Amino acid sequence: MWTSAWLSGAAASDDVLDALLAWGEAHEVVAADAESAVGLDLPLAGDFPATPVQLLAALRSHAAGEMRLVLPVPGDARGLGGGGPFTEAALRAGEAMVLPALGFGLVPQVIAEGLVRWSVYKVDTAVAPEYLGLAEAEHGLTDAIRDSAGALQALDVAKDRPGVRAELSAWLRARPRPEWPAGTPGRALRVLQRAEEVGAILAVAEIDEPGGAVSASAAVLRADALRPLGNAVRLARYAAVNEAVRQFSEQGDRQQ
Repeated sequence: MWTSAWLSGAAASDDVLDALLAWGEAHEVVAADAESAVGLDLPLAGDFPATPVQLLAALRSHAAGEMRLVLPVPGDARGLGGGGPFTEAALRAGEAMVLPALGFGLVPQVIAEGLVRWSVYKVDTAVAPEYLGLAEAEHGLTDAIRDSAGALQALDVAKDRPGVRAELSAWLRARPRPEWPAGTPGRALRVLQRAEEVGAILAVAEIDEPGGAVSASAAVLRADALRPLGNAVRLARYAAVNEAVRQFSEQGDRQQ
């Protein structure tokens, strides 16, 4: 979102760099293959890494175009195309950024405390990004909340326990708290906030407590009941970020 805002003229490069601090104190960039190294003038993995400033300059000079967030999981690799190193890395990380116009993808990885490495891969440019509207994502989240609550109650694995509010607060405090660019669509921000809150509830629901669902069979049933909720949270984030990116990109196109 920040890079798209910067490319559209809605944010400064320093704003992009400051936003990265929510996820790590330092970030480095390497090319995972020779084609990416040549295409974006980046060092190969194993060489002295580039900085995010160098990556931004490369994206600007190559007219990066609209970017896409992907949040793949086994069984749902939308936006990744076929197999290969990029798909494998994105599935391991559970997140990636695709640059369809350039044919590259970026995968972040925490390699040490406070240090994030972004690896750039050559990707299949024929893969068309799948659009998911905010309304559809919101409805999916609402439906998943209702269905998961009903399933857990039916399984008798949703137990009230003391201190759950404190657990939720602690989980939310531990999460990165990024700022978003000025001009980010309000509805996208609301969907992101709701997904974050539901994500906190989901994380706490997965924690075993004495007297809770601790048997192996009950844990499997609980995981099955919560899986649709986790997918709905993931898709809500996917839709919100990509809708904001789309609007920033359109804004940049109008100014050209």
